[in-house]
Amino acid sequence: MLASLLERVRAIDPRIYQMTVQATLLTHGMLFLDFDLGLAQVAVTIGTALMTQWIACRVVRVPFELYSAANTSLSLCLILRTNFLWCAALAALLAIGSKFVIRYRGKHVFNPSPFALVALLAVGAPIWVSPGQWGNAALTAFLIASAGSFVVTRSLRADIAFGFLAFWACALFGRALYLGDPLSIPIHQLESGMLILFSFAMMTDPKTTPDSRIGRLIFAALVALGGYWIQFVLYRTNGLLWSLCAVSLAVPIIDRLMPGVRFAWAHTIRRPEPVPAE
Repeated sequence: MLASLLERVRAIDPRIYQMTVQATLLTHGMLFLDFDLGLAQVAVTIGTALMTQWIACRVVRVPFELYSAANTSLSLCLILRTNFLWCAALAALLAIGSKFVIRYRGKHVFNPSPFALVALLAVGAPIWVSPGQWGNAALTAFLIASAGSFVVTRSLRADIAFGFLAFWACALFGRALYLGDPLSIPIHQLESGMLILFSFAMMTDPKTTPDSRIGRLIFAALVALGGYWIQFVLYRTNGLLWSLCAVSLAVPIIDRLMPGVRFAWAHTIRRPEPVPAE
């Protein structure tokens, strides 16, 4: 009986777990962490994302993907902050729209949520990302990491999440040692719930990351390197978001040089076919 139950759990679409995790984090944040986020923005973000997904699916004549749109909208709710509802709606529109418009060889190029945030930040829209909203408590980070670890393992992308965290930790500790800073500084920087959320909810999108494991580790290293450069050399905020979007442009090249098995959600394609090298 236990074996049968475990088999049923394994058969559940990993995106359902991701939805559950993100919805739980959002509820916890609004109730106990004083998120600067109103119910109106949540409703506008989720509603716009679902409507955009439905219209786009009808236009290109593919089945409506509820889980994809819901996860994208929840991710935006967790990260995006603005005083204007139209900004929340535009972010959801850009995020979902990018999946259908910016594509290469059957894959959308950008992770939808970071793309929308970076696009709006680039044009000076009145939005911001609040890295400190989760606090820096190690317990909070650990809980988010534990939930995220389960999700990405189910979606076969645990390697990129843990790989990125390892590269980022090496960069932070290396910088502290080079500057002679106390190690409490990089430890404090790693105790960020926002960092863990980025690692497990944004870095691990199976449709926008390289197909091969070595490719994913290279991708993780490049994102960490780019984020370090933007944050500690250029002294710009949201370095990891900018880096993720920039490095995503290199994924087609990585896939060409190191081809692997193309990811497909189990409920649509039971056995993914490898992408032939051109």
